[in-house]
Amino acid sequence: MKKIIVFGLGYVGLSNAITLAQNNEVVGIDVDEKKINLINQKISPIVDKEISDYLANKKLNFVANRQDDSAIKNADFVIISTPTNFNEEKNIFDTTSIESVIDNVIKTNSNATIVIKSTIPIGYMNRICQIYPNIDFLFSPEFLREGKALLDNLYPSRIIVGYEKTIAKLKNKAMEFANLLLEGTVEKKCPILLMGYKEAESVKLFANTYLAMRVAYINELDNFALEYDLSSKDIILGICSDPRIGNFYNNPSFGYGGYCFPKDTKQLYANFKGIPNELIRATVYSNKIRKKYLSDYVIDHTNSSDTIGIYRLIMKSGSDNCRSSAIFDIIKLISKKRNIIIYEPTISSFENYTIVNNLQEFKTKSNLIIANRLDKNLEDVKNKTFTRDLFNRD
Repeated sequence: MKKIIVFGLGYVGLSNAITLAQNNEVVGIDVDEKKINLINQKISPIVDKEISDYLANKKLNFVANRQDDSAIKNADFVIISTPTNFNEEKNIFDTTSIESVIDNVIKTNSNATIVIKSTIPIGYMNRICQIYPNIDFLFSPEFLREGKALLDNLYPSRIIVGYEKTIAKLKNKAMEFANLLLEGTVEKKCPILLMGYKEAESVKLFANTYLAMRVAYINELDNFALEYDLSSKDIILGICSDPRIGNFYNNPSFGYGGYCFPKDTKQLYANFKGIPNELIRATVYSNKIRKKYLSDYVIDHTNSSDTIGIYRLIMKSGSDNCRSSAIFDIIKLISKKRNIIIYEPTISSFENYTIVNNLQEFKTKSNLIIANRLDKNLEDVKNKTFTRDLFNRD
């Protein structure tokens, strides 16, 4: 049994903590007191069915704290999964939260192996190893869906660990950590891929950009269908019947959003500086024009006196995350020409917009309802709901 510290208890850190706490001693550290209290009461602070179930019903060797120097002192592995937002001015991820944790850890325990799971720019691990030359570092990218993060950890498609290939002991550390993750899975048979730091960093950014590119492609197909009054659904089903394309991840949306895609695509594009590319740049740009096109479409198909209702700010179904939700830009664009009201039961205010928490009142006041994803609450107002959700899934 290993002693493991997890810094940052968002959906990545929390799902990793729970996975590892089935067979190891895990302490989770976060600055959010409310989140810590909920976890220690065995209540999930985020919307995720499996996280809620495991916290409530599974035997886990897991506690959460704001800071625990005694636990850090005895840790074998320290996992960092703190946020790394994309800094638009500097055109790079803000990794200061990672460095802050590293400084904190090595003051207490310089012998622990530090595993970074936060998303980072390509080349970051090499730079951090130069700053802290006597610390053992690994990079293990995550590929988790919001709302299904623990499920993806329990049934992973692959486990990837990056290490410095010139240091023999780090290969052993990388395999040891990979096996700790594998022990917590249900089927215990997914592939383990060990590779260099830069390769592991690249896998993360290229994988997410490919998925974002697929979203953008389907959305541009939908633009075409809307413009020529065609059935997007029929076209999508037709092309996705080809097994080389596949009938999945093909539901139109208002644009990609959330924790990963917006910032990861921008970071990969920034990493391409000086390298010929067109698809990477186009993926970032396509997401902007999709939101502009749909906003113009709504304005063109409504009257100036109409009230446009926005049903939920969350970026996908089965999640409580509003971060970088595509609907934000659509609201800003439409509100220049139309009155906007918003139904979002999780908040009481949003910038200067009118929030209507009563669903029936919201439906009555809205001449048109915009919904990125449909649900049963809108069944009775389908005739005035605008959505691109063709398959009732993400």
